[in-house]
Amino acid sequence: MGYEASKTKQLLNEFELQLLDGNGIDIGCGLDPIMPTAQVFDVADGDANEITKYVDTEFDYVFSSHCLEHMHDPEAAIQEWWKLVKSDGHLIFTVPDEDLYEQGYFPSLFNEDHKATFTISKSQSWSDKSYNLLELVESLDSSKLIKIELQDNGYDRSILYHSVYSRETAYKLMNMIRRVSSLFKVFGMRDLVNKQLSKLLRTPIDQTHYEALVQNFVIVKKV
Repeated sequence: MGYEASKTKQLLNEFELQLLDGNGIDIGCGLDPIMPTAQVFDVADGDANEITKYVDTEFDYVFSSHCLEHMHDPEAAIQEWWKLVKSDGHLIFTVPDEDLYEQGYFPSLFNEDHKATFTISKSQSWSDKSYNLLELVESLDSSKLIKIELQDNGYDRSILYHSVYSRETAYKLMNMIRRVSSLFKVFGMRDLVNKQLSKLLRTPIDQTHYEALVQNFVIVKKV
Protein backbone atom coordinates (compact mmCIF):
# COMPACT_ATOMS: atom_id res chain seq x y z
CA MET A 1 0.00 0.00 0.00
CA GLY A 2 1.35 3.38 -0.94
CA TYR A 3 0.46 6.84 0.34
CA GLU A 4 -2.44 5.56 2.43
CA ALA A 5 -1.88 8.35 4.97
CA SER A 6 -2.44 10.99 2.29
CA LYS A 7 -5.60 9.21 1.15
CA THR A 8 -6.79 9.02 4.76
CA LYS A 9 -6.08 12.68 5.44
CA GLN A 10 -8.40 13.70 2.62
CA LEU A 11 -11.29 12.00 4.43
CA LEU A 12 -10.72 13.54 7.86
CA ASN A 13 -13.24 16.04 9.19
CA GLU A 14 -12.32 19.26 10.98
CA PHE A 15 -12.40 17.66 14.44
CA GLU A 16 -10.14 14.78 13.34
CA LEU A 17 -7.66 17.13 11.68
CA GLN A 18 -7.45 19.12 14.92
CA LEU A 19 -6.27 15.96 16.69
CA LEU A 20 -3.16 16.12 14.51
CA ASP A 21 -2.15 19.49 15.94
CA GLY A 22 0.74 19.68 18.38
CA ASN A 23 3.65 17.33 18.84
CA GLY A 24 3.17 14.03 17.03
CA ILE A 25 4.93 10.97 15.71
CA ASP A 26 4.11 8.91 12.64
CA ILE A 27 5.14 5.26 12.98
CA GLY A 28 6.01 3.44 9.76
CA CYS A 29 5.20 6.38 7.49
CA GLY A 30 7.85 5.82 4.83
CA LEU A 31 7.74 8.83 2.50
CA ASP A 32 4.20 9.79 3.49
CA PRO A 33 3.99 11.30 7.02
CA ILE A 34 0.49 12.34 8.03
CA MET A 35 1.73 15.84 8.94
CA PRO A 36 4.93 17.57 7.79
CA THR A 37 5.73 18.45 11.41
CA ALA A 38 5.33 14.89 12.74
CA GLN A 39 8.41 13.05 13.96
CA VAL A 40 9.14 10.24 11.54
CA PHE A 41 9.80 6.73 12.78
CA ASP A 42 10.51 3.98 10.29
CA VAL A 43 12.76 0.95 9.82
CA ALA A 44 15.91 3.06 9.70
CA ASP A 45 15.05 4.48 13.14
CA GLY A 46 14.56 1.16 14.93
CA ASP A 47 12.08 -1.64 15.58
CA ALA A 48 8.51 -0.37 15.93
CA ASN A 49 7.62 -3.56 17.81
CA GLU A 50 9.71 -2.15 20.67
CA ILE A 51 9.52 1.54 19.95
CA THR A 52 10.09 2.71 23.53
CA LYS A 53 13.67 1.44 23.24
CA TYR A 54 14.25 4.23 20.71
CA VAL A 55 11.75 6.95 21.66
CA ASP A 56 11.22 8.20 25.22
CA THR A 57 8.96 11.20 24.47
CA GLU A 58 5.21 11.45 25.02
CA PHE A 59 3.21 12.96 22.16
CA ASP A 60 -0.08 14.77 21.63
CA TYR A 61 -0.81 12.20 18.94
CA VAL A 62 0.69 8.95 17.74
CA PHE A 63 -0.28 8.12 14.18
CA SER A 64 0.36 4.97 12.17
CA SER A 65 -0.89 4.01 8.75
CA HIS A 66 -0.69 0.35 7.73
CA CYS A 67 2.18 -0.57 10.00
CA LEU A 68 0.55 -2.67 12.73
CA GLU A 69 -0.07 -5.57 10.32
CA HIS A 70 3.70 -5.82 9.85
CA MET A 71 4.40 -6.25 13.57
CA HIS A 72 5.27 -9.76 14.76
CA ASP A 73 3.04 -9.26 17.83
CA PRO A 74 0.39 -6.57 17.20
CA GLU A 75 -0.96 -6.83 20.75
CA ALA A 76 2.44 -6.07 22.27
CA ALA A 77 3.31 -3.46 19.64
CA ILE A 78 0.17 -1.41 20.22
CA GLN A 79 0.85 -1.44 23.96
CA GLU A 80 4.29 0.01 23.18
CA TRP A 81 2.79 2.70 20.95
CA TRP A 82 0.25 3.55 23.65
CA LYS A 83 3.08 4.39 26.06
CA LEU A 84 4.04 7.28 23.76
CA VAL A 85 0.61 8.93 24.04
CA LYS A 86 0.40 11.65 26.69
CA SER A 87 -2.70 12.14 28.85
CA ASP A 88 -5.52 13.63 26.74
CA GLY A 89 -3.56 12.64 23.64
CA HIS A 90 -4.69 10.30 20.88
CA LEU A 91 -3.56 7.14 19.14
CA ILE A 92 -4.78 7.17 15.54
CA PHE A 93 -4.08 4.20 13.31
CA THR A 94 -5.25 2.35 10.21
CA VAL A 95 -4.96 -1.30 9.23
CA PRO A 96 -6.29 -3.30 6.26
CA ASP A 97 -9.72 -4.88 6.58
CA GLU A 98 -9.26 -8.63 6.29
CA ASP A 99 -12.40 -9.22 4.22
CA LEU A 100 -11.89 -6.40 1.72
CA TYR A 101 -8.11 -6.50 1.44
CA GLU A 102 -6.91 -10.06 2.11
CA GLN A 103 -10.23 -11.39 0.77
CA GLY A 104 -10.03 -14.72 2.54
CA TYR A 105 -6.36 -15.45 1.86
CA PHE A 106 -3.53 -15.49 4.38
CA PRO A 107 -0.61 -15.11 4.05
CA SER A 108 -1.71 -12.09 2.06
CA LEU A 109 -1.66 -12.42 -1.71
CA PHE A 110 -0.78 -8.73 -2.02
CA ASN A 111 1.81 -8.25 0.72
CA GLU A 112 3.59 -11.30 2.06
CA ASP A 113 5.13 -9.25 4.89
CA HIS A 114 1.72 -8.93 6.57
CA LYS A 115 1.83 -10.89 9.80
CA ALA A 116 -1.78 -10.32 10.90
CA THR A 117 -5.26 -9.54 9.64
CA PHE A 118 -7.82 -7.27 11.30
CA THR A 119 -11.55 -7.03 11.77
CA ILE A 120 -13.57 -4.49 13.71
CA SER A 121 -15.78 -6.79 15.72
CA LYS A 122 -16.38 -10.24 14.20
CA SER A 123 -16.57 -12.98 16.81
CA GLN A 124 -15.03 -15.47 14.37
CA SER A 125 -12.68 -15.10 11.44
CA TRP A 126 -11.44 -17.21 8.57
CA SER A 127 -7.89 -16.04 9.41
CA ASP A 128 -5.90 -17.74 12.17
CA LYS A 129 -3.93 -14.50 12.56
CA SER A 130 -6.97 -12.26 12.96
CA TYR A 131 -7.15 -9.50 15.58
CA ASN A 132 -10.37 -7.93 16.79
CA LEU A 133 -9.82 -4.17 16.89
CA LEU A 134 -12.39 -3.54 19.62
CA GLU A 135 -10.58 -6.02 21.83
CA LEU A 136 -7.23 -4.40 21.05
CA VAL A 137 -8.56 -0.99 22.06
CA GLU A 138 -10.12 -2.38 25.23
CA SER A 139 -6.73 -3.81 26.23
CA LEU A 140 -5.22 -0.30 26.43
CA ASP A 141 -5.22 1.22 29.93
CA SER A 142 -7.10 4.50 30.42
CA SER A 143 -8.44 4.40 26.87
CA LYS A 144 -11.59 5.90 25.40
CA LEU A 145 -12.62 4.86 21.91
CA ILE A 146 -13.41 7.97 19.88
CA LYS A 147 -13.99 6.42 16.48
CA ILE A 148 -13.72 3.13 14.68
CA GLU A 149 -14.96 2.64 11.14
CA LEU A 150 -14.45 0.78 7.90
CA GLN A 151 -13.23 3.12 5.17
CA ASP A 152 -13.63 1.81 1.64
CA ASN A 153 -13.59 4.99 -0.39
CA GLY A 154 -13.52 4.19 -4.11
CA TYR A 155 -13.64 0.44 -3.50
CA ASP A 156 -15.58 -1.55 -6.12
CA ARG A 157 -17.36 -4.43 -4.43
CA SER A 158 -18.49 -5.83 -7.77
CA ILE A 159 -14.98 -7.22 -8.25
CA LEU A 160 -14.66 -8.63 -4.73
CA TYR A 161 -14.27 -12.42 -4.79
CA HIS A 162 -13.73 -13.96 -1.38
CA SER A 163 -11.83 -17.27 -1.30
CA VAL A 164 -13.04 -18.49 -4.70
CA TYR A 165 -9.84 -20.51 -5.27
CA SER A 166 -7.17 -22.10 -3.18
CA ARG A 167 -4.38 -19.68 -2.31
CA GLU A 168 -1.97 -21.43 -4.68
CA THR A 169 -4.40 -21.26 -7.61
CA ALA A 170 -5.34 -17.65 -6.90
CA TYR A 171 -1.65 -16.68 -6.79
CA LYS A 172 -0.93 -18.37 -10.13
CA LEU A 173 -3.94 -16.76 -11.81
CA MET A 174 -3.00 -13.33 -10.48
CA ASN A 175 0.53 -13.65 -11.85
CA MET A 176 -0.81 -14.79 -15.22
CA ILE A 177 -3.14 -11.78 -15.36
CA ARG A 178 -0.27 -9.43 -14.48
CA ARG A 179 1.86 -10.83 -17.30
CA VAL A 180 -0.94 -10.56 -19.86
CA SER A 181 -2.02 -7.07 -18.81
CA SER A 182 1.59 -5.83 -18.89
CA LEU A 183 1.55 -6.40 -22.66
CA PHE A 184 -1.00 -3.60 -22.92
CA LYS A 185 1.12 -1.09 -21.00
CA VAL A 186 2.27 0.64 -24.17
CA PHE A 187 -1.37 1.37 -25.05
CA GLY A 188 -2.12 2.73 -21.58
CA MET A 189 -4.56 -0.14 -21.02
CA ARG A 190 -2.65 -2.28 -18.51
CA ASP A 191 -4.84 -1.42 -15.50
CA LEU A 192 -8.07 -1.76 -17.47
CA VAL A 193 -7.07 -5.17 -18.82
CA ASN A 194 -5.97 -6.27 -15.35
CA LYS A 195 -9.34 -5.33 -13.86
CA GLN A 196 -11.34 -6.93 -16.66
CA LEU A 197 -9.41 -10.21 -16.59
CA SER A 198 -9.66 -10.33 -12.79
CA LYS A 199 -13.42 -9.85 -13.06
CA LEU A 200 -13.73 -12.48 -15.78
CA LEU A 201 -11.70 -15.08 -13.87
CA ARG A 202 -13.04 -14.03 -10.46
CA THR A 203 -9.57 -13.58 -9.01
CA PRO A 204 -8.65 -11.23 -6.12
CA ILE A 205 -7.35 -7.80 -7.05
CA ASP A 206 -5.58 -5.23 -4.88
CA GLN A 207 -7.72 -2.15 -5.44
CA THR A 208 -5.39 0.07 -3.42
CA HIS A 209 -3.18 0.12 -6.52
CA TYR A 210 -6.02 1.93 -8.30
CA GLU A 211 -6.44 4.82 -5.82
CA ALA A 212 -9.08 3.03 -3.74
CA LEU A 213 -8.91 3.22 0.04
CA VAL A 214 -9.81 0.12 2.04
CA GLN A 215 -8.97 0.05 5.73
CA ASN A 216 -10.15 0.15 9.31
CA PHE A 217 -9.66 3.56 10.92
CA VAL A 218 -9.32 3.91 14.70
CA ILE A 219 -9.01 6.88 17.08
CA VAL A 220 -8.37 6.24 20.79
CA LYS A 221 -7.98 8.90 23.48
CA LYS A 222 -5.87 8.47 26.62
CA VAL A 223 -7.92 9.71 29.57
